[in-house]
Amino acid sequence: MALASPTESIESAVIWLLVVFSVATWGLALLKGVQFGRLKSQDRKFHKQFWAASSLDSAAELAETKPGAAARVAQAGYAAIQVGEAPHAADLSQAINHQDRLERALRQQIVRERRSLETGLAVVASIGSTSPFIGLFGTVWGIMEALKGISAAGSASLETVAGPIGAALVATGVGIAVAVPAVLVYNYFLRRLKLTAADLDDFAHDFYSLAQKNSFRVLLHPTLSKAGGAQGGAQKVKEAS
Repeated sequence: MALASPTESIESAVIWLLVVFSVATWGLALLKGVQFGRLKSQDRKFHKQFWAASSLDSAAELAETKPGAAARVAQAGYAAIQVGEAPHAADLSQAINHQDRLERALRQQIVRERRSLETGLAVVASIGSTSPFIGLFGTVWGIMEALKGISAAGSASLETVAGPIGAALVATGVGIAVAVPAVLVYNYFLRRLKLTAADLDDFAHDFYSLAQKNSFRVLLHPTLSKAGGAQGGAQKVKEAS
């Protein structure tokens, strides 16, 4: 069995690397498509139920039980302006003005959601930008070795030149074929990321306006607070008896 030459090995390695890049691109495209599709459905359902609530207080439980980016932004907002659960708390977080704390919490949560949605896009962008150069490297290497072989053979006929150079150009073609879908996938999901972030910004602005009407204070779990108060009253009665 004839062993492959170093040139053929390098060209094969380049092509296989590009094939791996292509598989990674389509795999990430599938995962991001599922992620964005699920997130859009979750946010649509949450918005519909959130705006159907009678008040900001009554929508608190909805934000805690529903999945999605908008629900998590609402959770961060509620956590920033909640009162009544720890009235005697004196930590540094309570020393910050409710208005400033809400604005910071909403902004930080939107940043977290953006980071989650950006996961994998840097890999696709890198594949799209480097694949043509990797393919070109394989082509240049193949042409250099082909020219050395032609020089050693002492023949420059079409049959001698066309075969090795044509085989070397395959790597460039594969690199371009891998890069084009990667760039399209990256641009598509980058656009969806910007739209999702814009929707979250709009929702955060609306949540801020609602909180402003409530003087930047909301009582979470009012039923639990009442239950806790009733239990406390019962305990006091028991102790008095």
